[in-house]
Amino acid sequence: METEKFETKDLTMSDGWLPGAVRVPSPNWDERLPGTRIDLLVIHGISLPPGKFGGPWIDALFQNRLDPDAHPYFRSIADLRLSSHLLIRRRGELIQYVDLHKRAWHAGTSSFRGRENCNDFSIGIELEGTDEIPYTVSQYQVLAETACKLMAYFPNITQERIAGHCHIAHGRKTDPGSAFAWGRFRQLIGQLAAQRTQHREGEFGVEAT
Repeated sequence: METEKFETKDLTMSDGWLPGAVRVPSPNWDERLPGTRIDLLVIHGISLPPGKFGGPWIDALFQNRLDPDAHPYFRSIADLRLSSHLLIRRRGELIQYVDLHKRAWHAGTSSFRGRENCNDFSIGIELEGTDEIPYTVSQYQVLAETACKLMAYFPNITQERIAGHCHIAHGRKTDPGSAFAWGRFRQLIGQLAAQRTQHREGEFGVEAT
């Protein structure tokens, strides 16, 4: 996949929906408290059934229509009310379930740097995958591109404020797992950020030094 060219339109998310993402609205969200500063990005891993990719099951879970008889595992989760703002499938397809300005239900009992209830102030991104199976090239690229857009739109989200579910729910959650290459992801973010800076300099006629 080629590195995306940043354009101003990519950063105008006033309605809370990312341009280019497939919209699959979830009913599982509520309002953030007035004045809440969105300053955390949480990366998750998910596969339904566990270890299987593709199919309609993640969408069904986040839309409260998961058939408990479709797979034995689903009986234990069909009644849960969960969501994430975004999902990146194995081939890089980006799906959005919840308006970014709203509170999605992805983190559960959680804490980041002493601040509890991470759903209140975070954006959640699910990667279709498991803790042990390597994530795909397309997923890393789309994740880095999306993270850069989110950091541009929500400037209080910095690289230091991107965490895994395992980091905010230590001992309870392990995703995105050992298969997720944090160094690779952060390198991609750095490359894209540099590209965006060059693009802006070109727009305003600033020569790189």
